[in-house]
Amino acid sequence: MLPDKIIERYRVTDGDKFKLKDFDPGDTGDVDFDKQDGKEILEVGVKKLARLQERLYAEGKWAILMVLQGIDTAGKDGVIKHVLSGVNPQGCSVHSFKQPSHLELAHDYLWRCTVALPMRGRIGIFNRSYYEETIVVRVHPDLLEKQNIPPNLVTKDIWKERYQDINDWERHLARCGTVPLKFFLNISKEEQLKRLLARVDDPDKTWKFSPYDVAERKLWDQYQEVYEDTIRNTATKHAPWYVVPCDKKWFARLVVAGALAEQMEKLDLQFPKVSDEDMKAIEKAHAELLAEKKDR
Repeated sequence: MLPDKIIERYRVTDGDKFKLKDFDPGDTGDVDFDKQDGKEILEVGVKKLARLQERLYAEGKWAILMVLQGIDTAGKDGVIKHVLSGVNPQGCSVHSFKQPSHLELAHDYLWRCTVALPMRGRIGIFNRSYYEETIVVRVHPDLLEKQNIPPNLVTKDIWKERYQDINDWERHLARCGTVPLKFFLNISKEEQLKRLLARVDDPDKTWKFSPYDVAERKLWDQYQEVYEDTIRNTATKHAPWYVVPCDKKWFARLVVAGALAEQMEKLDLQFPKVSDEDMKAIEKAHAELLAEKKDR
């Protein structure tokens, strides 16, 4: 796994002075190893996460909420596939939040994410999330009109109000045992161009290409601005943001895996202790099984 000091350089817990330009999408943490070494290190990390997840599930007191945000091609699907490849599917859930349905639009914007929260003992992954409401909706104001909010509530302060709502909600989650970890997958405009073109050039990836991605790319500067503003206003100690450099996929996965493992270790997860009474019952049942085995 990556050293904690490397993970720390990408963690934002106070957004007052946050500037996205201070985070290089091509950064690799000054590590002295390459892509192949990174893959081998990730394999070790995946095994570590599997052990931690087993304790998380067995203890049943905490839940982990991983929020993945980033523009198209940033690598959200790849992070889920590679970082969580060793986690027991029974203890993990993935929710992808796309355009809201009629049912979802009939509720407040946090509703659809609230009902998808992970249970205690589970890891929940949000592929995009409630942060679409301060990012995509802000870039495309017409989406706000479709939410049927009373006109007098849509003021010039609506984005500040949503930041406050989100901060309060995440504080509530943290106080109830759900640990929010938020990852912004930070990719450069040049690398996104390469990945978009690669989707067209590779027949096995063409299905992932959409003209919509090209249209959204034209709004690159606007997206960078709203991501910066969102992180600046919602980075807290109880719900930190990790601005993950994603031009090198292998390094991005190491950062996410390292941050997840670091936070889970802080929970001091333990397997449940067996009471003296239960232990007596177990020993009795064990003796019965040994006797059965001896008779065979």
